[in-house]
Amino acid sequence: MAVMARTPRRDLLAGLTVAVVALPLALGFGVSSGLGAEAGLATAVVAGGLAAIFGGSSLQVSGPTGAMTVVLVPIVAQYGPGGVLTVGLLAGLMLIALALARAGRYMQYIPAPVVEGFTLGIACVIGLQQVPNALGVAKPEDDKVLAITWHAVEAFVKTPNWSAVGLAAAVAAVMLLGARWRPAIPFSIITVIGATIVAQLAHLDAARPIGDLPAGLPAPSLAFLDLGALGSLLAPAVAVAALAALESLLSASVADGMTVGQKHDPDRELFGQGVANLAAPLFGGVPATGAIARTAVNVRSGASSRLAALSHAAVLAVIVFAAAPLVARIPLAALAGVLIATAVRMVEVGSLRAMARATRSDGLVLVLTAIATVALDLVYAVIIGLLMAGALALRAVAKQARLDQVPLKADLPGDHSDEEHALLAEHIVAYRIDGPLFFAAAHRFLLELSEVSDVRVVILRMSRVSTMDATGALVLKDAVAKLQRRGITVLASGIRPGQRQVLDSTGALGLLRTNGGDYATTPEAIAAARAHLHGAGLLTIPAQETAVPDQEPAAPAEEPTR
Repeated sequence: MAVMARTPRRDLLAGLTVAVVALPLALGFGVSSGLGAEAGLATAVVAGGLAAIFGGSSLQVSGPTGAMTVVLVPIVAQYGPGGVLTVGLLAGLMLIALALARAGRYMQYIPAPVVEGFTLGIACVIGLQQVPNALGVAKPEDDKVLAITWHAVEAFVKTPNWSAVGLAAAVAAVMLLGARWRPAIPFSIITVIGATIVAQLAHLDAARPIGDLPAGLPAPSLAFLDLGALGSLLAPAVAVAALAALESLLSASVADGMTVGQKHDPDRELFGQGVANLAAPLFGGVPATGAIARTAVNVRSGASSRLAALSHAAVLAVIVFAAAPLVARIPLAALAGVLIATAVRMVEVGSLRAMARATRSDGLVLVLTAIATVALDLVYAVIIGLLMAGALALRAVAKQARLDQVPLKADLPGDHSDEEHALLAEHIVAYRIDGPLFFAAAHRFLLELSEVSDVRVVILRMSRVSTMDATGALVLKDAVAKLQRRGITVLASGIRPGQRQVLDSTGALGLLRTNGGDYATTPEAIAAARAHLHGAGLLTIPAQETAVPDQEPAAPAEEPTR
């Protein structure tokens, strides 16, 4: 009973801690998105509460995030605030559809270098987005973060605003140094409060405040919905839904790894995020996702149930209703410092170094994904990263396919010390196909097999073919046809039942049977090869040597005969 009494208290304290950390982030991401600080607060309250109730993780904390802000900025520039709210609504429906389709399990197939590159790129974009507020200049009208940064620096050079730079630098420095000194202390809220007091007492007019905030949440409304614009907003909605699914499931996986005995339900998590994103736009909120940083704080603060995330949303709601005038005085430069420090802390240098050193392919995928995130957008970056990782994986698998000439004496019955030399003299040679025979490796195989010379019979040992697709079967058929046109008989042994169907459907099996043969074991193929040469008058051997052995000898473990 004592444990039951303590657990709710720990969850409530964890929720309060997370709310203190989440407040400046919600304000900052709301401002960065282009919809204002009130949109960030509404998202943290509404989406944070609903995702805590309906989501698939007991420890996940949801709300506005930097990654989502990166996607929303160009949507705001093109479609305005109403377009963003509509995109959030559509994304919520898509997330619920993904949950019903049980698509959450496919998160595990995203390669780690793609995730690391994605995170590094997001951190860079978040930091660059804060340059205008950190320099105290108006945000340039552009949807490309590199262009925004360049124009902001140009404006600062013309009219420097050192008070804004000082506030942003001080907040970021205290957060970064404080996190190393006392990780448990929420330096973000402390520095924001300190920067606000300094700006008010020193009358730093250049440090622009957030501005007026409504004392409470607006009444739910669908007034923003423009049915005529739904078609043009589908593509941005797909991008938002994809990012919300990716980041939320990644964050939930991180929470699982930080605890013992906790495991999230990916499909329920998608459903919870869908419900949260359906509701948040009704109150003027931006699309939400699971937040990795806030989730980590929640776990480290001792949370053990959904009560912690729910109480975090409740505390933020109280702040919205009771402290809006005070929050409105926070300088934008201070929020910029918070987000810059957050971006720096997102980059795990050790993890990046380990990933880059693992293989050159992993390093290439990581760097390419990060560059695409900064230069293009997040969804394209993930797609490019997945395509590159898939291509490199196929290349690695294709390299495993080999065509080797193999000795045959181990396959002959009895003691035949000179049989291998005899078979070579008879112009009978065997090739073993090892590994996958599919589109990525098939054409190299065709070139190698087509160059066989000085033989009359080729035996293809296929028991070690791990997989075969239609391309591989067609290439095998072409190689067999080329050999047969040169007067070389092709026999096959050890074809597996699953591969037999592919060969049969492409005509390769019929070609083998018409002018060659298809045998269960290599000794049978050898006997058939000798019988063929003997029948053609190319070989004279005693009749008993052409017979198929009554019992096939046991093959060595490293060289199966089937």
